[in-house]
Amino acid sequence: MKKIGLIGGSGLEKISLFENIQEIQVQTPYGDPSSPIIKGEFGSGELYILSRHGQEHSITPTHVNNRANISALKQLGCEYILATTACGSLREEIRRGDIVIPDQFIDFTKHRINTFHDSFEQTGPIHAAMAEPFSKELREILISTAKEKGVNYHPKGTIITIEGPRFSTRAESIMFRLLGADIINMSIAPEAALANEAQLKYAVIALSTDYDCWKIDEESVTWDEIFRVFQENVKHVTNLLVEVIQKIG
Repeated sequence: MKKIGLIGGSGLEKISLFENIQEIQVQTPYGDPSSPIIKGEFGSGELYILSRHGQEHSITPTHVNNRANISALKQLGCEYILATTACGSLREEIRRGDIVIPDQFIDFTKHRINTFHDSFEQTGPIHAAMAEPFSKELREILISTAKEKGVNYHPKGTIITIEGPRFSTRAESIMFRLLGADIINMSIAPEAALANEAQLKYAVIALSTDYDCWKIDEESVTWDEIFRVFQENVKHVTNLLVEVIQKIG
């Protein structure tokens, strides 16, 4: 039986995707995960949903315990992790409501713990390879399914993760474009790095909700606008997840 972890972004964690639901409390060597984990059955597999920012979205990006979150899903036997996130577009062609399936990240955070290896005393040097930080297997399933579903999607892209919780200045937004980033958020890079260290297959569905603030002919990003666009398009993300989960299972 395949075990799949879902790490939910803004609002997705409140959607029920499965049957025979139960709530699980997991303790890890790194503390408590962001929320209780919701276990359920879906077809021939088991799903485990974790709310990245807590069930009431009370945890700021900086204080998400990514180590505990990834560790908890690994303890439960998950081989795969699908993550969702709202993101800002740094490219004209990535419109509001489009889905992006990133293939690279840039970690621009400042205060996150993005490794399980605080010391090499017991293990010796460990330096995780990160050239391809997202699972090729999962990305291929996501891409083929997005094509089948007829949603507006982009099969690759570089996601830059900033510290938050504030949004970018216009100068920063322009700089991120020059660095080669295509989309921007506050969550994915440390999470992806830890999933790689834990040897889990990890991929992301990023939903574009705004143009950050680089476009002077657009209103600058606000939380209210992010939430509005996400809610309007979350059904596309959910439908994509359902199909992808069935294929993995």
